[in-house]
Amino acid sequence: MSVYEKFIQNERLRRFFVLAAVILVLYLARSMITMILLTFIFTFLALHFVKFVQRFIKIPSILLVMGTYALIVFLVYLAITKYVPVVIHQSIQMYNSVSKFYQNPADDHNQLLMIIDSYLEKSNLMSQIQNGASIILRYVQEIGSLGVSLFLSFILSFFFMIEKKQMADFSKLFLTSDFDWFFKDIYFFADKFVNTFGVVMEAQFFIAVVNTSITTLCLALIGFHQLPSLAIMIFILSLIPVAGVIISCIPLSFIAYSQGGINDVIYILIVIIVVHLFESYVLNPKFMSSKTDLPIFYTFVILLVSERLFGVWGLIVGIPIFTFFLDILKVKAIKPLKKIPTIKKS
Repeated sequence: MSVYEKFIQNERLRRFFVLAAVILVLYLARSMITMILLTFIFTFLALHFVKFVQRFIKIPSILLVMGTYALIVFLVYLAITKYVPVVIHQSIQMYNSVSKFYQNPADDHNQLLMIIDSYLEKSNLMSQIQNGASIILRYVQEIGSLGVSLFLSFILSFFFMIEKKQMADFSKLFLTSDFDWFFKDIYFFADKFVNTFGVVMEAQFFIAVVNTSITTLCLALIGFHQLPSLAIMIFILSLIPVAGVIISCIPLSFIAYSQGGINDVIYILIVIIVVHLFESYVLNPKFMSSKTDLPIFYTFVILLVSERLFGVWGLIVGIPIFTFFLDILKVKAIKPLKKIPTIKKS
């Protein structure tokens, strides 16, 4: 028996080699990792949404997919045309208010603002502004790059969904090739990761529902208008573990300032802090540990370490990656997601 044949028959060594090869490829393609992860997330959510709808309504997949993506495009267009100008206008108002105070500090008797103005006069303000401008420029470039990744991921996900059957049939050809062992092992790891990712996404969905309910109730008590639109925005951002709640603070603060001034901004910041602490120390560990059978301590450590290693993406994929390795190392098997039955065509 040749060395190659012995290698093929040694399943443990073979799968270790395949997993190492996949990790190496992902590392080499790390500049595209955002687009890869976004494409995976969009496709994963679209597949489960289609299966869920077809459980109750008999609609051809192609029509359901096209309708879903068209609705998403319409909602994005509506958000850009309706809410972005409002946010820009409110930002200009805030800037004008600050600029007016800075130019006429004697007209304002707020001691705190007077102290801030005195500090700005004594500090090297121009160098700080230049540093701040460079930071803002870098953020704008990152946002632009993220926008391109979002667009390309959305397009790739759409093409995958409309050609789902052709994609499956074509991909099966790799499982009968001369190197079928390699692609079968890739399929094994992909199936494990999709399962663990799905379990974590299900947990994050429940967290987003709770966060949205609490935040929307607080906004109603403060006196915010257009609660349904704000609730949708908060829910979408809450799907990002931990960081989503903080990101939602920015548009909510602008809206609060335009409606009730600095007092409403303070109320919003208090609400965001409380919700963020509640998610970080109660919801995230509890839901994640119940869905993945991980102790709360492990969940915290994974979130902290993965955020350090991978940034914001680490908060999303950290726990799926950890549970994925637990599963393939046979340390702890992860319960598979419940299959959603679809209506069979007659």
